[in-house]
Amino acid sequence: HAGWAQALDKDFPDQKGVGVVGQIIPWNFPLLMLAWKIAPALAAGCTVVLKPAEFTPLTAILFAEICERSGVPKGVVNIVQGGPEAGAAIVNHPGVQKIAFTGSSEVGKIIRKATAGSGKKLSLELGGKSAFVVFEDADLDSAVEGLVDGIWFNQGQVCCAGSRLLVQEGVAEAFIAKVKTRMS
Repeated sequence: HAGWAQALDKDFPDQKGVGVVGQIIPWNFPLLMLAWKIAPALAAGCTVVLKPAEFTPLTAILFAEICERSGVPKGVVNIVQGGPEAGAAIVNHPGVQKIAFTGSSEVGKIIRKATAGSGKKLSLELGGKSAFVVFEDADLDSAVEGLVDGIWFNQGQVCCAGSRLLVQEGVAEAFIAKVKTRMS
């Protein structure tokens, strides 16, 4: 997002922030997800109401304290703690113009239904099914490392973690042998 904040007025003269953005983030990357949600909203001139996961609230609390000490005006960055009820209150609040949610597909569907017809803008980053594909011309050693990183990065707690492996027949035996060696 660096660089875009300065370009907003010049390159997008008629662009306005949407207003209050409700943001709900998961537990697996508490600081990264907070930054990915809050930074673009603030750069676009919006205020934020962020609900961190119930299991990882301290990162958001510390971030709010840093904002306060840094002179961010009160009410620009707001942190709401709680479970599903707190998330539902943000999603259903009439003063929230946009919802940005990262989490399960199940909850994403609930949010979509709750916002249908409301005029609220909606961004959903939901669980994925990611295939890891290895072709005959692949560098098999690099592919093994990519496979290991793709499934076990952050202990596998990533929505894009590999969920299946597809290997071209001509290299399948050699690739599987290399994976077994790497994992032993």
